[in-house]
Amino acid sequence: MDKILVIDDEKATLAMLGLLLRAYGYSVLTAENAAAGLEVFEKEKPMIILTDIKMPGMDGIQLLRKIKEVNQDTEVIMITGHGDIELAIQSMKFDATDFITKPINSDVLEIALKRVTEKIKLKAEVRNYTENLEKLVEEKTRKLVEAERLAAVGQTVAGLAHAIKNVTSGLTGGMYVLETGVELGDDVYRSRGWEMIKRNVGRIERMVLDLLSYAKERQPAYQFCDPNSPAQEVFDLMRTKAGENGVAFVCDLAADLPKAWLDPEAIHRSLLNLVTNAVEACSDVNRPDKNGEVLLRSLKPEGWAVEYQVIDNGVGMDEETQSKVFRLFFSTKGSKGTGLGLMIAKKIVDEHKGLIEVLSEREKGTQFVVRLPERSEASG
Repeated sequence: MDKILVIDDEKATLAMLGLLLRAYGYSVLTAENAAAGLEVFEKEKPMIILTDIKMPGMDGIQLLRKIKEVNQDTEVIMITGHGDIELAIQSMKFDATDFITKPINSDVLEIALKRVTEKIKLKAEVRNYTENLEKLVEEKTRKLVEAERLAAVGQTVAGLAHAIKNVTSGLTGGMYVLETGVELGDDVYRSRGWEMIKRNVGRIERMVLDLLSYAKERQPAYQFCDPNSPAQEVFDLMRTKAGENGVAFVCDLAADLPKAWLDPEAIHRSLLNLVTNAVEACSDVNRPDKNGEVLLRSLKPEGWAVEYQVIDNGVGMDEETQSKVFRLFFSTKGSKGTGLGLMIAKKIVDEHKGLIEVLSEREKGTQFVVRLPERSEASG
């Protein structure tokens, strides 16, 4: 049973609130002044406190500030008279969760308690998400270092810390929006905050997968297959997302491509990273003045098994940026990127002993070209 502490110098108010709160299923603690309430709080550690704002000696706002010094997560609902609204508003500046007025209406009290309970629950869920993510990142980072694939360990750790910091900032922003929604009782804010949190959880999950992919020594699982197959799958997978971002996504695959030896799953991942990068580069957000377009193309160049092209009309890159796009943790997306997608794409092409190139110009767009060599069999 959840504990709730009620602090009020009026015995009648204490008795009435005690009856209501017990009916709601709470274990009720009471105190007749702020000093006594503070002692009960430090001993029993309830997560919810209802306190009168005007009391002899220490008033409700002074008590609120002391409670927040002990435990910032304790939720405090202020009880005030109709003439003390300004004091109630002032208490919100010191992180009071809500306030209710005397005479206390049971419906208003129940709504305030529901808001507080939801806020406590959401805080716990966010904290659990964050703790699990930190443990996951710590474990995968340790495995990454143990793999001894990275020569510049210092640079790698710094880059990883920066990438995690970006995601953490996103989580913090989502928590703020979520808590604001809870405090205001605004479903739109709550939904937006929760979506921000889930989106950043997804980002860190993808980052961990990419780190594992980078750290793992592997040879392509070659199959004698249609080179268009992984490209077509990427097109089918991404065209909806492209449309949601205001981007026209076109697929132009050569009809006469002969079968070739390649790892279709790995090539799918490589092309998916390139197409995802292209869609983001020319989305409505990045190019509000221009209709975004992405082209995924395949063809058969002389001396190669297949050539893939991913072309966009997005923001483009200068020469310095082009020279860094395949580096570990380098991103052109600021805090939104992890700097892993293009690196993984290149690693897969390198494993195929192929070639990947980038051609780009600021404000005009970017073209990635992937060429895979001809092979007579899976081995060698």
